[in-house]
Parts: sequence; C-alpha cells; structure tokens
Amino acid sequence: MNRPAKPPSAFSKISVKSQTVIPREVRKSLGLKPGDTLRYRVTEDGVLLDKAPPPNEADDPFAAFSEWSGEADEKAYGHL
Repeated sequence: MNRPAKPPSAFSKISVKSQTVIPREVRKSLGLKPGDTLRYRVTEDGVLLDKAPPPNEADDPFAAFSEWSGEADEKAYGHL
C-alpha cells in the first residue's frame, strides 16, 4: 500500500534570548526575506506560522487620526 509522502520536518532551537533560526526550506517555501513579518496563530492542533499579509490602513489604529499627522505634530511629538 502506497502512503502519501509527508513533507519533511524541519527543526530549530530556541536561544536563551528566545530567538530561533527559521530553517532554509521554510524560508524558501514561504518566500521570506529580511524584514518580512511572521504571523503566529495558535490552533487546536498546534501553531500555524506564515508570512504576514502586508499591513493596510484598517490594521493601523491611528489611521483614523490623520489630522494629527501634520508637520507641526511630527516636530512637536516625533521624539516620543
């Protein structure tokens, strides 16, 4: 009986700073490059990791306050 082949597993360790290296085959599969954002979703079966979709204004809680995005505001509050 022929069973469908499972994709190979990839492993990485967590460092003392809670960092890890994403295995090459995972980076390649997800099309990841430096600066990309990852999304972690906890499910009943484990954790789903994927490349986060690009942000849009709907995701920005400050998008509604466009009247505060002027040059004077940046000058007054940009250092915060």
